[in-house]
Amino acid sequence: MSDGSFDLVVSSLQADAADTRSLVEALATKLERALPAETHVERKAAKLLSRDKRVTRIDVRLGDLNYALRMEGDRERTQRSKTSGGIVIKSEELSLEAWLAALADTLRAEAQRSESTRLALERLLS
Repeated sequence: MSDGSFDLVVSSLQADAADTRSLVEALATKLERALPAETHVERKAAKLLSRDKRVTRIDVRLGDLNYALRMEGDRERTQRSKTSGGIVIKSEELSLEAWLAALADTLRAEAQRSESTRLALERLLS
């Protein structure tokens, strides 16, 4: 897997997404499939009694870093935090683009250290 592979996935998602909501839905699905143990996605009904569920939260935990994306209506809030011993020692809000880039960097670093993460990234790309 090349270093730019995840960047291509992100770029593809951004190009295919007509809006942020579509990007978040596609990203949640890909991350859930590729990294099920590291990814937690929450969905809620779009309307009362609706079967249509929308992503309201994505959390990806990679080592001591947690990447969180929250949807508030059609607006996103993204955050990266570092933990030590289960305690958050640093937290920062990022733009969606910066969050995606940081997540891609962390995934690349994890893939170099872990065979299972490398295989998960290959699933993400397929």
